[in-house]
Amino acid sequence: MNTLIEFPVKPEADHEEEVAEWLEAFDQVVDEEGANKGAGLIDALVQHARMSGIDVPVQLNTPYLNTIPASEEVQYPGDRKLERRIKSLIRWNAMAMVHRQNKKDPGIGGHISTYSSLATLLEVGFNHFFHASYGDEPGDLIYFQGHSSPGVYSRAFLEGRLSEEQLKNFRHELRDTPGLSSYPHPWLMPDFWRFPTVSMGIGPLNAIYQARFMRYLENRDLIKKTPRKVWAFVGDGETDEPETLGSISLGSREKLDNLIFVINCNLQRLDGPVRGNGKIVNELEASFRGAGWNVIKVMWGSDWDPLFAADTNGLLLKRMEECVDGELQSFKAKGGAYIRSEFFGKYPDLLKLVEHMSDDEIHRLTRGGHDPQKVYNAYLRAVEHKGSPTVILAQTVKGYGLGSAEARNATHSEKKLSDQALSAFRTRFDIPIPESAARDGSLYRPADDSEELKYMRERRRLLGGYTPTRVPKDIHFESPATEEFSESLAGSKGRAVSTTMGYVSMLRQLLKDPKVGKLIVPIIPDEGRTFGMESIIRQVGIYASQGQLYKPHDQEMLLYYREEKGGQILEEGITEAGSMASFTAAGTAYSNYNVATIPFFTYYSMFGFQRIGDMVWAFADARGKGFLMGGTAGRTTLSGEGLQHQDGHSIVLASTVPTCHSYDPAYMYEIAVIVQDGIRRMYEKGEDRFYYITLYNEDYPMPELPKGCEEGILRGIYKYRAAAKGEAVVQLFGSGPILNEALRAQEILAEKYGVVADVWSVTSYNELRRDGLSTERWNRLHPGDAEKKPYILTAIEGAQGPIIAATDYMKVVPDQLAPWLGERLVALGTDGFGRSDNRQHLRRHFEVNAESIATAALSRLAREGKFDVKGAQKAFEELGVATETQDPSVL
Repeated sequence: MNTLIEFPVKPEADHEEEVAEWLEAFDQVVDEEGANKGAGLIDALVQHARMSGIDVPVQLNTPYLNTIPASEEVQYPGDRKLERRIKSLIRWNAMAMVHRQNKKDPGIGGHISTYSSLATLLEVGFNHFFHASYGDEPGDLIYFQGHSSPGVYSRAFLEGRLSEEQLKNFRHELRDTPGLSSYPHPWLMPDFWRFPTVSMGIGPLNAIYQARFMRYLENRDLIKKTPRKVWAFVGDGETDEPETLGSISLGSREKLDNLIFVINCNLQRLDGPVRGNGKIVNELEASFRGAGWNVIKVMWGSDWDPLFAADTNGLLLKRMEECVDGELQSFKAKGGAYIRSEFFGKYPDLLKLVEHMSDDEIHRLTRGGHDPQKVYNAYLRAVEHKGSPTVILAQTVKGYGLGSAEARNATHSEKKLSDQALSAFRTRFDIPIPESAARDGSLYRPADDSEELKYMRERRRLLGGYTPTRVPKDIHFESPATEEFSESLAGSKGRAVSTTMGYVSMLRQLLKDPKVGKLIVPIIPDEGRTFGMESIIRQVGIYASQGQLYKPHDQEMLLYYREEKGGQILEEGITEAGSMASFTAAGTAYSNYNVATIPFFTYYSMFGFQRIGDMVWAFADARGKGFLMGGTAGRTTLSGEGLQHQDGHSIVLASTVPTCHSYDPAYMYEIAVIVQDGIRRMYEKGEDRFYYITLYNEDYPMPELPKGCEEGILRGIYKYRAAAKGEAVVQLFGSGPILNEALRAQEILAEKYGVVADVWSVTSYNELRRDGLSTERWNRLHPGDAEKKPYILTAIEGAQGPIIAATDYMKVVPDQLAPWLGERLVALGTDGFGRSDNRQHLRRHFEVNAESIATAALSRLAREGKFDVKGAQKAFEELGVATETQDPSVL
């Protein structure tokens, strides 16, 4: 065996002969009975030693070599020469596309170097592994490394799926001719991309939960079982993001052998080495092996194999393991003579290994990620592996093929090359265009009947079609009938319940629906019982890929903790990010699996958008559908929990996502109307939208649906209770439980001060604002036509007096209507940090209780000369509203 043995503790001289005998015996076992037998012996020996009390260090790193020995490799099945030719053309067009765009539009951006390092990893997949379909079933799902998009576009251009005009208009989406988006964006290119991945860490995290969701659908018999895989191409620098590695244990725990990570280890971040003073491959190998993944390292190309074979004492491996990544970058950047002197020259015996090679030959020694033979064998092992996910650690060079830009830290910011570099690239990769055209970065596509294009088309035919592509099939869908929501619409008959409990009851009924019940995917990060979901757990069970392998301690109870292989609930544990990844998988299943699953993700609203906002944005980009249910919403309803639990701003954050339609309902019938219409619009009509709906834990009686208010509920406002008698001189807006405070304020004003008020339920300030902006834009663009009126003004037409708008969220929520309500609007909200106390004191502190609403109305009326000033001042004292306390927003 060609291994230089170095012991952590060097054996004493009288033990060296004994150690040598052990090693010889071990080698004999491996030679005669195979590597698996040898591994079994080592495992048994280590286990025995530990049971004997001997501290055996854990070894999570294997030698800095390819995992698959050359002797175990299978022959490459494709036409290597033709595939290299195709890859060269793709490289050229990817580079030319970015270069020429920046030449004529300086600063437009784009990335050259990532695809240069990734080209072989992708091309081997495109030619031999990435299935677009499996018969009539959807194919593999591929999460592309975001910055590699020019290469993916370039391949689609050769395939005839993208036009030359589209490539010439890369990052010019708003011009006369169609252009291409910067990165993978399904929102911008809905027929092409499936997954937004350029926001670092989100792609890998979503890929893990996507693979698990695929198993979930299979185990629930919603899709057929096929060999389909989830491939995630990840940058080694991207692994710094917590999302990338934070959930890898899920992959092994769930035995997701349908998941393959390919980590492009080009050793370089955006501005410098990933681990200049260390070895990122070793670090990642230890992380993934420790988490139970199958790890395959693709370190060195085939041209290193003769050197390893000639290295009889293991000195070459020793030198490789000594080098840190910063040195490896220098070796590639500085050429063959430098490698000879600084790498091989450290040990005289190593210099002898390469004395027959020229400096140029030494410089051309390839890293494994650029060798199709090594990559193919790694992929083959990965797709055949059973029982756990696989990660392929492929060592590459950033900027590979870009001459002087290879392995340089500047490659991330390289957008265009010099004329000399372009000419050199053309020559190296034999691009058949004139040098003058090369200097301009001209695109090149061979004739349609060329060997290259015929080969590409045939390979994709054998793999079921082209990829990436996103063409959702028409799915027949019937929304649940009104009868399914009858319990929610009928009210609670005087019984005090929270909207959270009412929602759970509604969800329980929907799960029974014969048409859509099986499509609903309830998702909870943890504390399902906090939200009162025990009955749903009992009804449909919690998904567990292995079933329930233990007897739950509460099994004798009616509502015991039930896990099963066909369970419907995804209970994710304490991970909002992981839960959001499941929400994304379920919310895009209509396009990825042709199954219109309807996710309901219920979570503490405080831990919603502020923690997972980037993933929510990506969900919108992916054209996801579903319901985000913000439980324990509001800053004053979650008694006692305080600063980090009381939510007063998620609605503000939700308003920033264009396809998110957020609602803050007070009563169950409002939630029912919103959910029914939401299912209809998302799944029956096929609209690309999703919902954020707040849920509260405050108990109060739920009224039945008033006649004729459905439109107002959906559009954002309706009059809930008119003044008992007389014409109102003030309008009170309320949302969520604060609507009840507005109702109580209406009574205070009438009974104590003779002021008549109407009360309005504002279910969505965000929807009203969007309607107002849309109307304002139409009016601005059509000055010759009669002005349209925004819904907010239509709804309150004829309503007189100031408007006091109170919410359990920040004042900026009702302030969104200021452009149309002007000085009439007085906003009361919960700006500031939460506090630990009960609702009564919290609402008094934030000035959103009934007394504060009433005094705000009297104060504004007094300012307008419609109420006695001294009477208004006295009301503050009578109602216990302090006037000299510090502003709660700055406390």
